[in-house]
Amino acid sequence: MIRTETAIRVRYVETDAMGFVHHANYLSWFELARIEMLDAINLSYKELETAGYYLPVLGVAITYRKPAYFDDRLIVVCYVRDLPRLQIKIEYEIFREETLLATGSTDHAFINKEGRPIRPPKNFVDGFKTAMTG
Repeated sequence: MIRTETAIRVRYVETDAMGFVHHANYLSWFELARIEMLDAINLSYKELETAGYYLPVLGVAITYRKPAYFDDRLIVVCYVRDLPRLQIKIEYEIFREETLLATGSTDHAFINKEGRPIRPPKNFVDGFKTAMTG
């Protein structure tokens, strides 16, 4: 399993009229944590795209447990439990200190420039193997 943490500071623009973080911002935080996770295991999403591989989101799930507010310091924990194949599932937990605010996941497919499903490149899978066993 791969587990990484990404720090977030809630900006005022991310809140709604009720003072809560607007629900759509959690998806941006998932994306940020996902890119940071790839960087942490020495895999660049930009290099993946340059090589002709894309990871569109097939599905998203979020469960909101408690609200986040302006200026909160949050941690987005990102998990990958299985090696990537034609698809990859990434799970997330968002915390304010010890309080769990939200959980979620994103499912992604590997596709080529023409939009056809393809297997991820060997170096990508090898990077996950190394991170999961090292």
